Amino acid sequence: MAHLHIRSNSFPSKSHPVINDVEDQLCRLKSSEGTSTSAASVCTNLANLRDLHEGVNNMIQMTSFQQALSAEGSEKWTSELLEESLRLVDLCGFARDVLSLSKGSIHELQSTLRRNRGEASTADAIEAFMMSKKKIQKMVRKYIKNFNRSNTSYMGEDFDLRAILVILKETGDLDFSILKSVLTFLSGEEASSKKRSWSFFSMVTQTSRIKIMDSVDMMNLKSSEIAIQELEEELEVYHRTLVKTRVFLLNALNH
Repeated sequence: MAHLHIRSNSFPSKSHPVINDVEDQLCRLKSSEGTSTSAASVCTNLANLRDLHEGVNNMIQMTSFQQALSAEGSEKWTSELLEESLRLVDLCGFARDVLSLSKGSIHELQSTLRRNRGEASTADAIEAFMMSKKKIQKMVRKYIKNFNRSNTSYMGEDFDLRAILVILKETGDLDFSILKSVLTFLSGEEASSKKRSWSFFSMVTQTSRIKIMDSVDMMNLKSSEIAIQELEEELEVYHRTLVKTRVFLLNALNH
């Protein structure tokens, strides 16, 4: 996704102050969005998205936008807006499901290692953990591949309406990009060719010997558990924010 370092040329030059505020917030967030999939950066991005959606919700409640939603000829793009909001809610729900699976696999491995039932038991636990990781990666790849985006468009003369629809489209792009980074982190996929998200995912089997975790690996596992917990909290609040935005759209449509 291209990042904006100045006000986007796609926005009308003269808009309502509420629109201008959200537009500026969106541009700042897109220009600061990094490519890192660390737990801290993912959580920060989700928090920033929540703030952006609060501004979007204020914009949706503008009388001019509510009137435009019910105007003749608006059926196609209003339907696309609602479908897009539902897809994003579903995508966030999927991320929460993946997070739950990741959390469960970490707890299972921790439990076995703490009981210290011998090398064979530990090897089986690590093998189960790696199988869980592969299952999650397969789920994520399939979901992202089948995830369809809408192309909402508006060709009218109303500057404010055009600005709002551009903002909603670019906010959706940002939602998708950041939720994808959440899934990249949770699945342990490489965010780039240089570095993996979780260091303990580098454990591999070599012929018939399985590398047994030492104290350092346990520390990495604990750090990842803490990161998962923080992400779970952020994702839960963000999910509620997406639902809230969808409710505002539905209310505006039925106004």
